[in-house]
Amino acid sequence: MRRAHRSSRSSTPRTTAPRTLVTAVAAVTLVLSASLVASAAPPKVPDAGAAPEAQAQAATAPAAAALTWSDEFDGAAGSAPNAANWNHETGAGGWGNNELQNYVNSRQNSALDGNGNLVITARQEGSGYTSARLTTKGKVQPQYGRLEARIKIPRGQGIWPAFWMLGGQFPGTPWPSSGEIDIMENIGREPHLVHGTLHGPGYSGGNPITGQYQHPQGWSFADDFHTFAIDWSPNSITWLVDGNAYQTFTPANTGGNPWVFNQPFFFILNVAVGGNWPGYPDGTTQFPQQMVVDYVRVYDSTGGGGGRTGTVRASNGICLDVAGASTANGTPIQLANCNGNAAQQWTVGTDGTVRALGKCLDVAGGATAPGTAVQLWDCNGTGAQQWASTSGTLALRNPQSGRCLQPVGRVQNDGTRTQIADCDGSTVQRWTLP
Repeated sequence: MRRAHRSSRSSTPRTTAPRTLVTAVAAVTLVLSASLVASAAPPKVPDAGAAPEAQAQAATAPAAAALTWSDEFDGAAGSAPNAANWNHETGAGGWGNNELQNYVNSRQNSALDGNGNLVITARQEGSGYTSARLTTKGKVQPQYGRLEARIKIPRGQGIWPAFWMLGGQFPGTPWPSSGEIDIMENIGREPHLVHGTLHGPGYSGGNPITGQYQHPQGWSFADDFHTFAIDWSPNSITWLVDGNAYQTFTPANTGGNPWVFNQPFFFILNVAVGGNWPGYPDGTTQFPQQMVVDYVRVYDSTGGGGGRTGTVRASNGICLDVAGASTANGTPIQLANCNGNAAQQWTVGTDGTVRALGKCLDVAGGATAPGTAVQLWDCNGTGAQQWASTSGTLALRNPQSGRCLQPVGRVQNDGTRTQIADCDGSTVQRWTLP
């Protein structure tokens, strides 16, 4: 976002006038970085000095990549977004950009709709406005991959929806040194345009690295759902709308300033009202306005099985172990004193699996209920065998169930079996991977 970010109540003003813009349409294509193999097309390395327009080539969905984390926003109508994934940032004060909204934690402003969507609603409340701002700080902080959300944005003069990210060290590392990746921004007076931007030291506020994408028919993005994504790898970020890549930025674009994007970042979803960049609501602006989010997903960027091999250790240093070193389907997974044998050698695959003794870490029966046992089973490609490590909490999460690996009874002793449980960020759900 072209806005200040703050810890507690302090804020740092940021100017908002964009300087470098790149217009693209669906027919324009983009070259992906050579390290991104999630695309079905063979990637090519763009000329380091080329303008984003010259780096265009079609991009496809990451068919070869594993889903490592997602929030599908399934739940009862009127319920809050999953607290294991999302925090609410609250407050008013303009947020460094003379914005008008007060961000609140209210189901009137952020709630599931019962149809698999999160709805963020900006409302006019008397002479003021309320809205919601959600972050995954400390809970979900990916580093690299295909990151995407399917969103139907709101509309109207002065309305400012965004799907973006801040560096996981913020606010300890202040903005802009923390880094900011704006995956999608729209301002209501430009209904047919969305913006993708980087902010970092020496290129922030009114002088970011930025570009824009125009709806191929010139229609409003608020008319329907669209998928907004980045393909992110070391030293390269590519922006996509509905699978159409429109720009790539690398360290060659920072003007010699530091590239601060090779680190974990957390997601932010919000709808602002007014501000220096979008201007302010007028007589044409209707309230309430809603941003409807179908999902947020993270895919592994490398594809394939592969991975890193070694021990998986609990927070007290004890090892994840296949009971009795048995290779039989259904063998329990337990904690055991580390002994260096093959039953404690785990491969964390780039396909989302965690494997030992030639088989996969598996949620018994593909169940999703808390307390379901975790076992060894033939690898079969099902959601019961998909695991994602959360950078902030070090939890090992099964996206299908939305639950995390932990020892039974929350006891980290030799011989304690494992299960899935509601993710709570506690130390008994912390795992150090190879």
